[in-house]
Amino acid sequence: MRISELETPAILIDLDIMEHNLQRVAAYARQHDLRLRPHTKTHKIPALARKQLDLGAAGITVAKVGEAEVMLDAMPADLYVAYPVIGRKKLERLMEVAHKTHITVGLDSLFTARGLSDAVREARVQVSILAEVDVGLGRVGVSPNELVEFGKQLARMQHLSLEGFTFYPGHIKATGDEVQEQLRELSDLVQRMSTEWKRAGLPLSIVSGGSTPLLFESHRVAGVNEIRPGTYIFNDKNTWHMGACAFEDCAASILATVISTARPRQMIIDGGSKTFSSDRLAGSSEVSFGHVVEAPGAVFNKMNEEHGYVDMRGAEREFSVGDRVRVIPNHICVAMNLHEQVYGVRGDEVVQSWKVAARGKLQ
Repeated sequence: MRISELETPAILIDLDIMEHNLQRVAAYARQHDLRLRPHTKTHKIPALARKQLDLGAAGITVAKVGEAEVMLDAMPADLYVAYPVIGRKKLERLMEVAHKTHITVGLDSLFTARGLSDAVREARVQVSILAEVDVGLGRVGVSPNELVEFGKQLARMQHLSLEGFTFYPGHIKATGDEVQEQLRELSDLVQRMSTEWKRAGLPLSIVSGGSTPLLFESHRVAGVNEIRPGTYIFNDKNTWHMGACAFEDCAASILATVISTARPRQMIIDGGSKTFSSDRLAGSSEVSFGHVVEAPGAVFNKMNEEHGYVDMRGAEREFSVGDRVRVIPNHICVAMNLHEQVYGVRGDEVVQSWKVAARGKLQ
């Protein structure tokens, strides 16, 4: 099938670019002796998780139990749930997963740890845990000064195997001169926490961190031996805008059709908030929801559910009703969650399609 035969809107994955992204990160992890446990939140497709594993990933990462259940189809030897699992039903489902593969859970409260311990005891499985520490994002995780004491409490939990600690440096974006200073501060902090953790006699086989914006700087963070990037498989406008990848590294785009040019200096495409992520461009005051590949000077600046508004005043060319454009979304992870199926392409040919099996797995 040719791309021109696809109905729109549709997510296209340039397989040559995607495979280059996967191979590059796999090689980087090997070069720096970093355990790669990529987050599947971006692609949500077991077949792509299997590609990551076949290229050397030690395991995969998910957020929700529903995603873990789906990703069993990738046959991972190790599955990290980077999200607190709370509630009896969720824990029962997680234990079913734990009967099929090794599970590690990140957590930041004794409440969560006790619930998990009880579930593990009843299910008679083995589960590992990582203590989550907040290194600046202000989302989840104990404070660095509380980490060792929290680790001591976790080490006393029955039925759970403490392996180390985890963090997410999402507050550091790959733009501006201040990044290098932030990176040095992060490295100093992680090194101090690791030293204090070991001095307390706590087990430390894993120090898990990393993000796509800081991906290729991960080896500069002292003590980190595992990384969990997600977006790198496709990249998106945010990743490109932050300088964490080049435009040529963006593998995913959304194919859309021009449905109206009735209003001067504006075109409407057949994709809105039900097709694209509503996330704004990170670190920018620009109101834009994606990059129009065929007209970089156009601004995709407004959405209704089914309509995308594109300001054409700065566009390099004109379009007619029926023309098609590709848009690189600001945030591909959310866009993937909106689509039932995506298409792998090489040149003008559609050579692969995948069901987005983990979309909507919020529980």
